Amino acid sequence: MDNARFGDTSDSELLKLHVAGDPDAFGELVRRHRDRLWAVALRTLGDREEAADAVQDALVSAYRAAHTFRGQSAVTTWLHRITVNACLDRARKAASRRTSPLAETERLEQLLEPHESAAAPAEREDLHRELLRALRTLPPEQRAALVLVDMQGYPVAEAAKILEIPTGTVKSRCARGRARLLPMLTHLHPNGRGSDSPSGARNRTQGTSVPPAAGPNDADAVKGGGGRA
Repeated sequence: MDNARFGDTSDSELLKLHVAGDPDAFGELVRRHRDRLWAVALRTLGDREEAADAVQDALVSAYRAAHTFRGQSAVTTWLHRITVNACLDRARKAASRRTSPLAETERLEQLLEPHESAAAPAEREDLHRELLRALRTLPPEQRAALVLVDMQGYPVAEAAKILEIPTGTVKSRCARGRARLLPMLTHLHPNGRGSDSPSGARNRTQGTSVPPAAGPNDADAVKGGGGRA
């Protein structure tokens, strides 16, 4: 598809074109937003296959429900909401099953950030392995709030729109999630780095912030609307 065709077309206009029958408009929306949707799904679920399936489910849902979009929020907020809901559905189902420990090195490597390789610094690898394992111990709702605010960098107000909950609920879920994560991650900060949170840091409880994301781009993991490679 010629991306230049839609260069000046807004997301909302693309969605309208899709509803009107344009065969390429929704694909352009996917191209614009799939990397961030993928990042949210991977960090929420901690599993590449589950994340890819969740994004695929979300994009299929968005494709079919595009006619219901009323423009009350940004298209990207709408897409993220559908993706988070797909992730929460999968997380709740997974929580009802007994999960086995992550014992194999190959399996642990898959939980690193998509853009990182085995050559990344050892401290970074350990942090991401432990962080993603720790995130999976949180209730899905707390996990989703932390991923959006602390790892994806969304303002609390925007995360609240995505999750369709009050801003105060987002803050409380993040605070509870950080408090539960801190004991599991403190050993990764021997110099107490986690306890020096600036007093003015956004939406942070002192000493409990989650390391921010670096903006992954995994084009091989999500193709043509979030399917597995």
